[in-house]
Amino acid sequence: MLKDFVKLETFLTVSRERSFSRASAKLGISQPAVTQQIKYIEKYLDAKIIERKKNGIKLTSEGDALYKVAVAIEKSIHAAEKDILKIMNKEITFRLGASFTIGNYIVPGDCLNTISETIGNDINLSVQVSDVIVQNIKDRKLDLGLIESPIIDDSLIYREWIEDELVVFSNSQIPKVLSTEELYDFRWICREEGSHTRRIISEVFEELGVSCKSFNVLSEVSNTTSVLQTIKRSKKGVGLSPVVSIISKHAISDEVRKGELFESKIRGYTMKRKLYIVYSKENKHNAYVEKVVNFIISGNC
Repeated sequence: MLKDFVKLETFLTVSRERSFSRASAKLGISQPAVTQQIKYIEKYLDAKIIERKKNGIKLTSEGDALYKVAVAIEKSIHAAEKDILKIMNKEITFRLGASFTIGNYIVPGDCLNTISETIGNDINLSVQVSDVIVQNIKDRKLDLGLIESPIIDDSLIYREWIEDELVVFSNSQIPKVLSTEELYDFRWICREEGSHTRRIISEVFEELGVSCKSFNVLSEVSNTTSVLQTIKRSKKGVGLSPVVSIISKHAISDEVRKGELFESKIRGYTMKRKLYIVYSKENKHNAYVEKVVNFIISGNC
């Protein structure tokens, strides 16, 4: 079995995720395939290594012992991969795609420089909408993508990355917590139809019983940067109701800290969404892709 680290990798992933379903999503294989690999290990060892619980899974004493062995093997493999990358020493440009919010506000330039140093090659960042990024990965025009909304496709692997929060914001002072009734008092800059952010907002408002059709909408814009610049330039003053919109908390963190913009939450509700890493199953064992994925997931960006 030691010659086939894939099964041990599956065991490690199940152990760390504490879930067969989450391990399945992370590895890009079906849940029955995950279960089959765990059963193979248990048959090989003639011992039960994982117990299913209501709130997840638990390792048996044999499972704990195997986990320590598997981690040691994993560390050795990672060390060997570094040496292999040195031998390869290929002159490549790693092609990374990111949606507008992620590319412009979440992944800073110094992160890209660090990734470049980590893989020993140049890195090129392409900022596009999620749909375009996914298609470019399928067309082999990108090696990796950072997106807001997964598009289900059997040829792709999605990894949960970080959690993003959407907030109401304005260039005028607004209450830190808003009631649903107060939302009707503002002038609004909205995202255009079809955008992922617009879909999330619509779902939240529908759940809260808020009708966007009754808002005073000044304009609809296409991306986070347009929303941000439109709000910054909006007229404010006595007698004028604040101009507001909804945006990722990451996109306005600097301005909020400086007191240039003001953010607010809706009372009793938090608008959160997952951000994802996506790449082709063909690149599952690509040394460069694996290295970049591990770097990003470890919180270095």
